[in-house]
Amino acid sequence: MGAGMGVNINAELDLETAELLAVEFGLEIDFRKPIDREAQLLATTEEEENPEDVKPRPPVITFLGHVDHGKTSLLDRILGLDVVSGEKGGITQHIRAYQIEKDGQAIAFVDTPGHEAFTAMRARGANVTDIAVLVVAADDGVMPQTEEAISHARAAGVPVVVALNKIDLPGVNVQRVYEQLAANELLPSEWGGDIEVVKTSAATGQGVDDLLDTLLTVAELHEYGANPDRPAFGTCLESSLHEGLGVVAKVLVQSGTLRVGDVVVCGTAYGRVKAMYDTLNSRKRHAEAGPSTPVNLTGLNEAPGAGDRFHVVSEIAEARAIAQRRADEAREKSLGGTAAPVTLENLFDRLGQEEIQTLNIILRADVRGSIEAIRKELTKLEHPEVQIKILQATVGGVTEADVHLAHATSSQDAASQGTRSPTVIIGFNVVPDEGARLLADQFGVQIRRYDIIYQVADDLRAALEGMLKPEKRESELGRALVQRIFQISRLGTIAGCRVLAGTLERDARARVIRESRVIGEYPLDSLKREKDDAREVREGLECGIKLRGFNDLKEGDILEVYKVEEVARTF
Repeated sequence: MGAGMGVNINAELDLETAELLAVEFGLEIDFRKPIDREAQLLATTEEEENPEDVKPRPPVITFLGHVDHGKTSLLDRILGLDVVSGEKGGITQHIRAYQIEKDGQAIAFVDTPGHEAFTAMRARGANVTDIAVLVVAADDGVMPQTEEAISHARAAGVPVVVALNKIDLPGVNVQRVYEQLAANELLPSEWGGDIEVVKTSAATGQGVDDLLDTLLTVAELHEYGANPDRPAFGTCLESSLHEGLGVVAKVLVQSGTLRVGDVVVCGTAYGRVKAMYDTLNSRKRHAEAGPSTPVNLTGLNEAPGAGDRFHVVSEIAEARAIAQRRADEAREKSLGGTAAPVTLENLFDRLGQEEIQTLNIILRADVRGSIEAIRKELTKLEHPEVQIKILQATVGGVTEADVHLAHATSSQDAASQGTRSPTVIIGFNVVPDEGARLLADQFGVQIRRYDIIYQVADDLRAALEGMLKPEKRESELGRALVQRIFQISRLGTIAGCRVLAGTLERDARARVIRESRVIGEYPLDSLKREKDDAREVREGLECGIKLRGFNDLKEGDILEVYKVEEVARTF
């Protein structure tokens, strides 16, 4: 009350006020922050492992490509299954994960219903893929969805191996497909590039062994490893409800070893692992599952979402508390709305929150000529601190796949990436379809439409200039002489000053000058004129000044007050 705070016995005090009260009553208080067990849990997945504990693990392979180019059929041939015949219309409807052995070496495969699911999982921080196999039908060549799959694999930053499927069909022109791949920046190794192209046939089995050998070679070059002796964590690929079993979650262990009886928390779901079943043979049970091993597990209280990370914790009560907290946060978020989406106009406003160096662009245009013209204009927007990265440039209207890609690349896990690079979709003389509009509104993805090329360049130039860190300039405000010092126990040192020149402002900084030497620079904590707070004090007037973090002021000190202003930079 003496400090002018209207508080009662139920009021919460900030740390600074509590410290002042402790000093006033002569007490020593140890301030402790509540332990955020969830933050600790997530931090363990990002911490570097001791190299001595890391052992080689099987690579995780994802098949991507155009519809009906034979992704699932090729995987069926590898696994010795016939999954594709059981799918509606011959199109994969669910995510599947399997593990096989080739010459004594294990390989894990993930089969997704198109690259949208692959990208949607990455949007939730669940990039489980080590190598992407791009399946291209030799008779069709590179199709629009193939180009999108290339963009998604490139955005994920994983190595790409091309499986040139249906090579057994008559009239196949391999060189034409090579030209299309090269046009999409995938130069085949036969042409001197670094992309391995394996000719395969899901129908006859041709090239399947060569594909597996190539994948093992790429995996060996990248030396994928994990620590099998730590508590397990990984990703839920899919979940469902089964009569008699309850919730069945298909999970992929990424590090550690998952065992029956372990307590698991996965998103808002938790429970103790009752049983683990092989994904190829549902009758086969596993007692434990090591890194890169997919299993179907039972024991969770509810079905987790695809892409949710799972962690093994020590106690069921701890898992329940974490799951409940996540559920509460999700409910609050749904009630409170989503965060403001990234737009070209608000990039500059976000600079204080995030350090952005790259602006990702997904470009859709009416004709190829427009794409080339826009690319040429964008090459003029060069700066060493910021850049434009074109994730995808294709002909046609904006689709849901474009929105998924934009959302995924704009929502990368901050813990692993450290920064966030915003992604904006640009449509030149094209419009988004209704599904893309609704999805863009849901995800907060910005779609910009243009019909004049120079307007595209002007807007992107403005966005890049907004991404540049502003230049800081000092503006001198005034000088004050410390005439008297007041020691107040609950507040600290207050300096009674007279303004010698200029005008002092409250939200400013001050250099403390003693005997013609600068002994420190500190922000003004308060500026008072008599007993009232003052916004500014002019030359010749007296005032009271308190500096934040400095209480060793003496009579005769000079305070040189200045302000730091941020000035926007341009190219």
